[in-house]
Amino acid sequence: MSAAGASFLFLLLSTVAAASSSSITTLSSDIAALKAFKSSIKPTTIPSYTCLHSWDFTSDPCSPPRVTHFLCGVTCSGNRVTQLTLDPAGYVGTLSPLVSQLTQLITIDLTDNKFSGQIPSSLFFLPNLQTLNLGSNSFSGVIPPQLTRLDLSFNKLTGPIPGLPKNIIQLALKGNSLSGYLQKQSFQGLTQLETVELSENSLAGTIPGWFFLIPSLQQVNLAKNSFTGVEIFKPIDSDLVAVDLGFNRITGYPPTNFSAYPMLASLTLSYNKLRGRIPWEYSKKPTLSRLFLDGNYLIGLPPKEFFSGKTSISGSLGDNCLKLCPVSSELCVKSQKPLSICKQAYRGKLKPKS
Repeated sequence: MSAAGASFLFLLLSTVAAASSSSITTLSSDIAALKAFKSSIKPTTIPSYTCLHSWDFTSDPCSPPRVTHFLCGVTCSGNRVTQLTLDPAGYVGTLSPLVSQLTQLITIDLTDNKFSGQIPSSLFFLPNLQTLNLGSNSFSGVIPPQLTRLDLSFNKLTGPIPGLPKNIIQLALKGNSLSGYLQKQSFQGLTQLETVELSENSLAGTIPGWFFLIPSLQQVNLAKNSFTGVEIFKPIDSDLVAVDLGFNRITGYPPTNFSAYPMLASLTLSYNKLRGRIPWEYSKKPTLSRLFLDGNYLIGLPPKEFFSGKTSISGSLGDNCLKLCPVSSELCVKSQKPLSICKQAYRGKLKPKS
C-alpha cells in the first residue's frame, strides 16, 4: 500500500472511531435519574467548583470527551451509569428514589456531605450495587439488605443492628445511635465478613464469644460503646488481625484467649474496668506488635518479656496499678494511677480476691 493510501486509511479509521465514540447516548432512564438526583439537592449548596455544577444536561453524561460538562461524579460503561461518586462539597439535600433507575450502578459514594432523610428502599433492589458509602451525612432509616461494602458511619441510625446482607464483606456503622446487644441472628451466615466498624454507638451487654469466630473476620472496632463484658473462645483457625474494644465499661480480667488467635497483631482494651494481672501469654505472642491496656486497674509486675528487647511491641500500659513499669519503655511512658485510687478499686487491698 502506498504512503498516500495508508494515510487515507488511517484518517478513515480515526473518523469511524470518533464517530463511534461520539455516538454514545446515555440511556434515557439513566439521564432522568441523574436529573432527579441533582434536583433533590439545594442549588445554593452547589458551588461552581463542584462536580454537580458541571452536570449540564445539554450534554450527554456518558459521551466523551467530557471536557466542560460532567467532569466528575459519574462513571459510565458504554451508555450506562455505573458509579455515582460525589466530591465532599457539603451538598444539602435528600437522596432521590429515582436513583434506583440506574440499574447498572456498582458504586454509590456520597461521603462527607449533608444529605438527610430516609435511605430510599428502592436502592435495596439495585441488582449490581456492591458498594454503598453514605458516611458523614444525616441519613436515617433501615440498613440495606444486599451490599458487599456498606458504610453508613456518622448518620442518624437508631435501634439494634438488624439482620445483615449475607454477602457483606465490609460493614461500617460508626458514629450512629445504635443500641442493644450483639445478636447472633444479625450476623448469622456472614461467612465473607472481614471488617466490622461499630465504634461510637450505644451498644451494650457482653460481647459474645461467637462474634470473634466469624470465619473471615480480620478487623473489629467496637470502641466507645457501653459494653460491660467480653467473652473470648479459642479459635480452631482465625484471620483476626486487629481488635479495638477501648473506651467501654468492660469488667473482669484481660481475656487470655486473645493470645490463641494466630494472626492477631493489634489489641486495644484501653479505658475499661479491667482488673488483675496482664496475661503472660500476651508477651509470648510473636505476632502481637501493638498492645494498649492503659486506663484500667491492672496490678502486679508487667511481663518482663515486653522489655527484654526480644520483642518489638508498641502501645501503652500506663494509667493502671502496675508495679515497676520501666519508664524507659514506650509502654510505660504514661504514669500509673495513684495508690489511693488503686486501693479504692480493690476495696483497700492491693490485689483482687482470689
